[in-house]
Amino acid sequence: MTELELLAPAKNLECGIAAVDHGADAVYIGPERFGARVAAGNSVDDIRQLCAYAHQYGVKVFATVNTLLHADELEPARQLIWQLYEAGVDAVLVQDMALLAEQLPPIALHASTQTDNRTAERVRQLREAGFRRVVLARELSVSEIAAIHEAVPDMPLEVFVHGALCVSYSGRCNISEHCFGRSANRGACAQVCRMAFDLLDADGEVIEKDRYLLSLKDLNQMAHLQELVDAGATSFKIEGRLKDVAYVKNVTAAYSEALNAIVSRHPGEYRRASRGRCRYTFTPRLEKTFNRGFTNYFLHGRQPDIFSPDTPKAMGEYVGTVKEIRGRSLTVAGTARFANGDGLCYIYINNVRARKLEGFRVNRAEGNRLFPQQMPATLRPGMRLWRNNDMEFERVLSRPSSERKIPVTMRLSATPTGFRLTADGAEATIDCPHQTAEKPQRDNIVRQLSKLGGTPYECEGVELADGFSFFVPSSQLAELRRRLVEAMGLIRSSPISPIRPMGLTDPIGGDAAPGEPLMQCRHCLRYSLGYCVRRGGRRPSWHEPLFLRMGDGRRFRLAFDCNHCQMNVYGED
Repeated sequence: MTELELLAPAKNLECGIAAVDHGADAVYIGPERFGARVAAGNSVDDIRQLCAYAHQYGVKVFATVNTLLHADELEPARQLIWQLYEAGVDAVLVQDMALLAEQLPPIALHASTQTDNRTAERVRQLREAGFRRVVLARELSVSEIAAIHEAVPDMPLEVFVHGALCVSYSGRCNISEHCFGRSANRGACAQVCRMAFDLLDADGEVIEKDRYLLSLKDLNQMAHLQELVDAGATSFKIEGRLKDVAYVKNVTAAYSEALNAIVSRHPGEYRRASRGRCRYTFTPRLEKTFNRGFTNYFLHGRQPDIFSPDTPKAMGEYVGTVKEIRGRSLTVAGTARFANGDGLCYIYINNVRARKLEGFRVNRAEGNRLFPQQMPATLRPGMRLWRNNDMEFERVLSRPSSERKIPVTMRLSATPTGFRLTADGAEATIDCPHQTAEKPQRDNIVRQLSKLGGTPYECEGVELADGFSFFVPSSQLAELRRRLVEAMGLIRSSPISPIRPMGLTDPIGGDAAPGEPLMQCRHCLRYSLGYCVRRGGRRPSWHEPLFLRMGDGRRFRLAFDCNHCQMNVYGED
């Protein structure tokens, strides 16, 4: 039976615990050094606490040690991996292949998406080098994923299903280092792709003015999980190690319910990779938390509507149009319900004909009549509104919003010297004189053994051995229950066999060599703007090469590799 894993992000211990509570089968978290998000580092002690909590439910914890390393960092990174292993971490994500030559503990290594995993040949290399899992490039289509799985069927494949998208192939982006001396491959990306650019032709003519031409929408594969499962993916990753706890709760719960639905439809074929049932105090809704609009990216091949050229900021959920503006208030045509403190936004066209995002906060809501703190000067009747901060939804998520319990059935039987209680593959015994019961004991036995509050378990039933007719004092039943809970908590998966690296030491990423592109993108501006003649677009009137120009005047040349359907971005000296 195939295990399906939902892999959720953790900025910190609080987010990690929330991910577990809301249905994750695995959590990935960054230590204080060498993770690909320098702003999301955690102490080994916090990671140890997360492991202890997660492992109660069979949830795994993966640590990100996935930056490129300088030579003098190899030994500290090796020591860190040993500390993570001793803390209970189940696997480490790695980008720098030089680590394979170090004396590492017997811990599973996962090839980070920064190792540029987009072909079966690359995946086969990584398997032969000793990696236990590969995180595939976000740009792959479902057919490309299926082809990799068919070619390397014994390598578990992890795919991103939700969250922010890098416009460049991961590990192949050096524009942040080039512009600001901040290497994305060392966790310090300056997010140049979220900045505004002008698009110029070879004659200096402006084709697009002040637009976010490299800023992609956010990934959302909720409707396509079954396709990814059928293609051979087994781990489904949510992006977001910089996101807050409300995001983690909402998105994890949404995808957990979706995977449960797949398991329910195919009970003999799939199961979840961890244990426990979640009960939520809210209905998960992906549009309620941070998003730039959604795309399924290249899942079904190239499509135009994958980028967000008007803004790199969160738009949220569409809530209606402005019906009327009267004095200090406006009314909204739509079915959404509003609350005091909601954040709303809209797109308007400024005086240079550029589309811009404007936002305002609702000071008071009276049905669909809203009183902003300050009425925006650019707001007009007929404009579309989005809500990027839902106060009521955030209020619900700010409180305990899920309970995760492992259902167990207990069986009580007699031993020659006392009694045995078993459940979930564990057992506990107690020495206690046998006393024949004078009246039925089942109700009291069930009541005492079912008191599992404060533990990860809930009692689904109590079975008594055939012919069981003994009186067991409540204090002895409570002690048996306590010992059984302790025994169930000690059950751990079998240790991972040591990894034997086989010499794959070519580094991936790093500073771009002279003549190499700063970015390699499957996103193509020719196509997205409607000028790809090969795919039915109109023939452009401009003269190439095209250039992107930043606000400070720096320019970047675009080269279109049509044979590989790829756009490359080059720096100008």
